[in-house]
Amino acid sequence: MIVKEKLNQAIEILNDLKIDMWLIFCRESTTIPDPSIPLVVGHNIVGQSAFLITKNGDTIAIVSGYDAADFINSGVYKEVISYKESISDELLQKLYQHNPGTIAINYSKGSVSADGLTHGMYLLLTEYLTDTPYLNKLVSAEKILFSVRGRKNRFEIDHLKKAAVIADQCWHMSIPMIEPGMTEIQIAALIANNLQKLGSRNSFNPIVNAGAKTSPGHGSPTDAVLEEGDLLHIDFGALVEGYCSDIQRVAYFRRKGEISPPEPLLRAFDKIKSIIDVTSKEYKTGALGFEIDGIARKMLRDNGYEEYNHCLGHQIGREVHDGASLVGPSWKRYGEAPRIPLEANNTFTAELGISLPGIGYVSLEEDLMVTDEGGVFLGPRQTELIIK
Repeated sequence: MIVKEKLNQAIEILNDLKIDMWLIFCRESTTIPDPSIPLVVGHNIVGQSAFLITKNGDTIAIVSGYDAADFINSGVYKEVISYKESISDELLQKLYQHNPGTIAINYSKGSVSADGLTHGMYLLLTEYLTDTPYLNKLVSAEKILFSVRGRKNRFEIDHLKKAAVIADQCWHMSIPMIEPGMTEIQIAALIANNLQKLGSRNSFNPIVNAGAKTSPGHGSPTDAVLEEGDLLHIDFGALVEGYCSDIQRVAYFRRKGEISPPEPLLRAFDKIKSIIDVTSKEYKTGALGFEIDGIARKMLRDNGYEEYNHCLGHQIGREVHDGASLVGPSWKRYGEAPRIPLEANNTFTAELGISLPGIGYVSLEEDLMVTDEGGVFLGPRQTELIIK
């Protein structure tokens, strides 16, 4: 059902962009998967395959004979063509039949989610198109994929909401079980086990920081031990029906005799929460990510805190880092992504943190959906610091 809806969506996008045909050219998809396959193909393939989607609504799967059954049985593609020796004859016949003025293929210099065509397959495709009028009609499909991946339909949103809720449930299930003396590795294993009990699994390897002993980022959990006086920081997510959540949660473990957490920790937590309060309202249709990100950075600077060294928000979907547009600064490493307007039903994170020496990383991350009125959270938020 999701693939059929995404194919229909792709046809609308082709018309919006005035692109005649989208050609997905791939092989051995379990070895080198094109990111578009789960969205608009729906089945893995082995042999060289071509999936043609036209702005006129034609959907054609050209696959090797031993790959054809799934596509015939699913009925998602209107036409399924199988070949025995070479795909080139069938592919060229369809191109001449439809005679597209533009053919979008999956390459992108700026986005991994739109860069599924390998260099070898590109060379094969250009070889097949030699001496045809279509070799010079190839364009990037990145704008198509940006929208197909980013414009979530109701089924995708339902899965993303469930993933966000399960991640939050896992946090509340896990925190009573976490005690000083546990290592980051043990805490990560507990999270994974509880996600499994909830019928899910990790959307990525959890990041666990036991106080200030380890650096936040994308590092793996270590043997560092959680101690009294530490702020526990966990960055994790749940995977539901192929869709990911990504949240961050924190809890403070008091020292013996300590009545309340250190005042700098309480102040930093409140500031992070308030920044998410404010910026989430700006996740509106048509908004530019670098402008939203700038609000968060100014609020930090105005209160004497250092800026974070990443984006305020990335898209989530079938991957934890999904889509094209970013809610982030106009840094060279992000290319044009922070200047791509947000679209309705894009799903994003809102995340930032403050490092406190001797205490830990005060960071929250929430998942939300872009609407005309502002961001709508997909699951429960952490709005109060948990104190143990």
